[in-house]
Amino acid sequence: MNKIKISAVSYINTSPFMYGINRSEELLANSDISLDIPSVCAEKLIENKVDIGLVPVAALLDIPDYKIISDYCIGSVGAVTSVFIFSKKPIEEIQTLRLDSHSRTSNNLARVLLKNYWKKSITLSTDEDADAYVLIGDRTFGKVGSEPYAYDLGEAWMDFTGLPFAYAVWAANKAIPESFLQVFNTALKYGLDHRDKLFDELPEIENFDLREYLMKSIDFDLTLEKRNAIQLFHHYINELNLVVK
Repeated sequence: MNKIKISAVSYINTSPFMYGINRSEELLANSDISLDIPSVCAEKLIENKVDIGLVPVAALLDIPDYKIISDYCIGSVGAVTSVFIFSKKPIEEIQTLRLDSHSRTSNNLARVLLKNYWKKSITLSTDEDADAYVLIGDRTFGKVGSEPYAYDLGEAWMDFTGLPFAYAVWAANKAIPESFLQVFNTALKYGLDHRDKLFDELPEIENFDLREYLMKSIDFDLTLEKRNAIQLFHHYINELNLVVK
């Protein structure tokens, strides 16, 4: 069997998955794994540079005949504490928004929520002086309080829809041997079941509780409700004719 090429996300929220992957000799022997920011994970799968990616769910719209190949994801049930709109103004006064170059899903989630939940029309900007900006992942750790306003997009989505959210899923752009998928999912489960062991290896972060984040804020199970949320999110993207970025 040719080695399966996998792109995983380089953020700390993926560390439980990587803990399991790095302890599966069979998986490591049969795969080539790269760690990338979310937008690059998406780009690699779209361009067929990898076979499996932990891809932002907005990017699934650009992958013909994609297959979600795991029951695990990066998700949340309410507040996620690492996907924000940070703002100098209250949400009702925002006029300009700067997007996050690392993101596909969160940029579009911000736009969907601004339009449908907060009922705001905004202008996208690349200006450092934009009223607000999207920021995701490790770069948000300890940042709440650095701007006058911070809006958690996982919390806003649940307030808007009543559903949890999946930010990224393990997806393939082609058929993957079932034997490999079984080994892959076993490794992911092992990592999640042993993620309490990660905290001896991870750095302490000022004003941010990594244990709370990985044990509670991130919800890793790709439930039926999260699958429904993905479909609803795709509907809103298509309805607004948003460009996936």
